[in-house]
Formats: sequence, structure tokens, C-alpha cells
Amino acid sequence: MDFSLTEAQRDLGGLTRRILAGKSDPKSWEPAGSGGFDRALWTELARAGILDAALPSAVGGGGFGLLEQCSVLIELGRAVAPVPYLTSITMAASALAEFGSGRQLETVVPVLRGEKVLTAAVPDAGNPCAFTAEADGDGWRLTGAQTAVPAAAFADALLIAAGDAVFVVDREAAEISAQEVVDRGDAGLVELDGVRVDGSARLGGPEVVEWIRLRGTTGLCAYQLGTVERALEMTTEYAKERKQFDNVIASFQAVRQRLADAYTDVEAVRLTLWQAAWRLSEGLPADEEVATAKFWAAESGHRVAHTAVHLHGGVGIDVDYPLHRYFVAAKRAEFTLGGATAQLRRLGDLISG
Repeated sequence: MDFSLTEAQRDLGGLTRRILAGKSDPKSWEPAGSGGFDRALWTELARAGILDAALPSAVGGGGFGLLEQCSVLIELGRAVAPVPYLTSITMAASALAEFGSGRQLETVVPVLRGEKVLTAAVPDAGNPCAFTAEADGDGWRLTGAQTAVPAAAFADALLIAAGDAVFVVDREAAEISAQEVVDRGDAGLVELDGVRVDGSARLGGPEVVEWIRLRGTTGLCAYQLGTVERALEMTTEYAKERKQFDNVIASFQAVRQRLADAYTDVEAVRLTLWQAAWRLSEGLPADEEVATAKFWAAESGHRVAHTAVHLHGGVGIDVDYPLHRYFVAAKRAEFTLGGATAQLRRLGDLISG
């Protein structure tokens, strides 16, 4: 495969970085139920064409795909930007564009304008769906509950994996309780108690569940890459300035070794991410590559985040210091859609099966 970025990837990534410059505002993370989402930034990204660029032209998009979405997500991770691009565009809108028709496709239009938000409730690899679907005449009844659904606190519609299918469910039909997670980005407890949806709400079968999960996991790895890459840069800059015993700490062998290890970890995330993203974009089997990428995003994310805090010393644990936002963002991404142990188990099942 070719690991070089396309012109579209470079352009979208560069534009996203320019828009995000200087827009990291902690106030956009508060309070629970409205934090974790900078609606003004979301609208600005829409006006700049970031939200629609990497979606098919059939839904009004620019015709690009997962590779370009990953370039955007890397930049969002570098800014720990509180916008739901991963769930709304990479997972939900992309799935609707790929498998939807009629009213389902109409759901995407206001998202591309920055007017609405979508999310997806899908299980981790190897886990059963949290929701069940029971046939009811020409429709279905959905029952179940899933906690910590990303962006659910402010989503206007949800893609729910229930039984062996995916359904489009309006926010009004679900009971959603806002939850504040470790990085203050809002999630939600989604509960359905025999909610009836008509036949047109069914997006597809188990292949759609897997499609969303694989792309969501890959996109999460891209976000994690941006997060740990920037955290390492901040730590390197700090080590060049912070002095102990009249010497900058970057001159200490132990510090240099930890920075070198962190650099290697970041590059491992980068390499495995692009391998998984490329195979998915080419329509090739990628289960093993996605599990490998998520393993490194979790394992390396853990090590780099802790290295950054340790080398910053006392200021590294100050919740008002900018580094803290990168630490908690990396920790959340470490476990979302399965941590390192879960990915190793998944790889073992894939290899033995």
C-alpha cells in the first residue's frame, strides 16, 4: 500500500487545522448535557465544507471517503475539539449514505449544514447488541439500554444496533439521560422500552453493524493519533524549557529515552491506522488490521499520555493546565470500542477462527 497522503487529505487536514487554531475553549465543555459540544465550531466546520467533503455526492457531499475523514479526525484530536465528527459523520452519516434510501438519506442533509447531530449505538467487537428488535406487523419494537453512547446527550437522531440489524431512531422516541464522562465530553444513557419503528427505519442487517463498527474504530484511532501526537509535541517543548539543577530536563538521558519511546508509540499508531483505513477504503477485509490499529491506539495512547504527565511533573496533573485535556481524551479513546486487552482477544479469535 501507499502511505503517502492524497492532495485531498492534505487540503482537508490543513483547512481543519486552520479553523481550529486558537479555538480550544474549556467553557464549551460545561455543563453536563450541553458540554462536550461546541455548536458554533460545528457550524463553522459545516460552512467551510469540512462536514460534507468526505461523504458521497449522492447526499450532497464532496465524494471523498474514510481516508479524508481520518485526516480531519487527526486534526480534531490535535485540538481535542469538542465536536461529534466521529459519530455524526464517520459512523452515522456515512452509513446512511452507504446503505440508506428515501427518508433515511434526508436525515443526512441538515447534518451537513451543521444544523443537526447524529450518533450511533453499536457494540464493541465480540459483544452482543444492547438492544433487541422484535417484529411487530410491518415494523419493529426496540427494547434495551446502552450507556455512554458518544454524543447521545445532544444527538437529534440515532443509529441503533438492535438484534442483527441497524435502525434509525428519532431522539423523541428514545429516553436519553446525559452523562458526563472522564474528558467532559457528553455521552448519554440511551433507553428504549418497546419503542415502535416502521419498516422504513431499518437500515440494514449485521453487515451494517460491522461496517459502522469498523469505520468508527478506525476513525477513533485517527482521533487518538492526533491527541497523542500533540501531547508529545507539548511535552517535548516543555522538556526543552524546564530546568532542574541548572540544566533543561531534555538533556537528561532518562527523559530523552522516554520521549524517544513515546515517539515510537505515536508512529506505531500512525502506521497501523493508515493500514486499516486504506484496506477499508479499498473494500478489502480489514478485521485484523482494525483490531491491530485499535490495540496500538489504546496501548500507545496509554503510554504516551502517562509519559506526558510524568515529564511535566506537578503541572501535569493540574486540571486547568492544557495538557490535562489531552490526557483525559487519550484515556477515553483508549477504552472506547474496546481497550488493548479486548483487541488482543479479538485478534486471537480472528487468527484461530
